[in-house]
Amino acid sequence: MPDVPSLRAALLDWYDAHARSLPWRAPPGARVRTDPYRVWLSEVMLQQTTVPHAAPYFERFTSRWPTVNDLAATPDDELMAAWAGLGYYARARNLLACARAVAADHGGVFPQTEVELLALPGVGAYTAAAVAAIAFDQPANVVDGNVERVMSRLFALETPLPAARQELRRLAALFVDDHRPGDWAQALMDLGSGVCRPKSPLCERCPLTFGCEGLKTGAPERYPLKTKKAERPHRRGHAWVLTDGAGRVALVRRPDRGLLGGMMGLPTSDWSAAPEAAPPLAADWRAAGSVEHVFTHFSLTLEVHRATGQGGDFVWTPSAEAAKALPTVFRKALERALA
Repeated sequence: MPDVPSLRAALLDWYDAHARSLPWRAPPGARVRTDPYRVWLSEVMLQQTTVPHAAPYFERFTSRWPTVNDLAATPDDELMAAWAGLGYYARARNLLACARAVAADHGGVFPQTEVELLALPGVGAYTAAAVAAIAFDQPANVVDGNVERVMSRLFALETPLPAARQELRRLAALFVDDHRPGDWAQALMDLGSGVCRPKSPLCERCPLTFGCEGLKTGAPERYPLKTKKAERPHRRGHAWVLTDGAGRVALVRRPDRGLLGGMMGLPTSDWSAAPEAAPPLAADWRAAGSVEHVFTHFSLTLEVHRATGQGGDFVWTPSAEAAKALPTVFRKALERALA
């Protein structure tokens, strides 16, 4: 059994010397905690997104909407357009719902406990724990993929993911303490992100090697074990890029529910194994090639078609503006058609 107090002390010492400087983070040991709005916003953005990709979005959001009340007051369309490119668009809808709940029900002040945070729209167990620990220095068990990887290696856990998740949470909870809980959570994140990496851990830089059971096996990269995933299905579809000859492109708003719900997009067919190609209106459509995109649960090939014309129930948008506001899959198709 690893020596938990010694490991905890060693990692906090390492964090004091090597903590990443991030726009949403207070320095190690800071007496003034980070604004919970900034912690919450960063955690939502970082779900399924890397720090380098999320950071510019965070800077733009906090410049445009410096408080949760500012964000709560923004129209849905503006928020969804600003989110374009971050993916997983349900997060953007949840972001607005949560901001509006904090503004309306809590006077614009985030609640401090995990239980209260969990009651907010779109806030799950991980985000509630992260905000409680980092913003309010509450002893919360913050467990993400980085933490799962660190724990599975420290304890050389032979149970594969996802079945191991409950046990990994239990092991991570052994380290939760009233002493610097926010710094502890961020130290684990930094260790998992920069040192205890998925495929090539930098064990020579790790402050926890003295107690790592995975390292003792000679193959720490073997952990965490994973159940083999089912092959990701592949779908096909058609996208139609209609321009009006004056630099505008025809867009449609996707249904609120479902993939890319509520986002602006190009007119498309269904996405299936063999979709029917029915263009949105009669025009001199020409093939413009295809684009590939990978979603969480399937990959997609979109056959792109282009024409010039007018009419139809569309939102006519300047092409340059559309390229900035569209989700990545549609931006790829637009760029292909206009190339």
